[in-house]
Amino acid sequence: MFLFIGTPELIIVFVVALLIFGPEQMPQIARNLGKGIRMIRDGMNEAKREIYKEADKTGVTKELDEVTGDLKKEMKKVRKIMDVSEDIPDLGVPDLSKEIKGRVKRK
Repeated sequence: MFLFIGTPELIIVFVVALLIFGPEQMPQIARNLGKGIRMIRDGMNEAKREIYKEADKTGVTKELDEVTGDLKKEMKKVRKIMDVSEDIPDLGVPDLSKEIKGRVKRK
């Protein structure tokens, strides 16, 4: 699916383009369309590189990494507190108790 256009719609667009422009001009049109898409993609990639470069210069990336690391540490603490698998008593059926503890235990 290309831009929410399905295969049947795409075929219809190609047939109409073929009827309008003719088979002689279709390769030229396809080539120019490909060049245009490549230029747009290159421009987007260049803009992305510039944004990342500026973020590195201002230290935003480093600050984000620090905050992410702090959040991960806190999440580990919360998960450790929420781990109730040790509180489940043995029910006399080892496989059942093991299965329940395995399902309750959080990674």
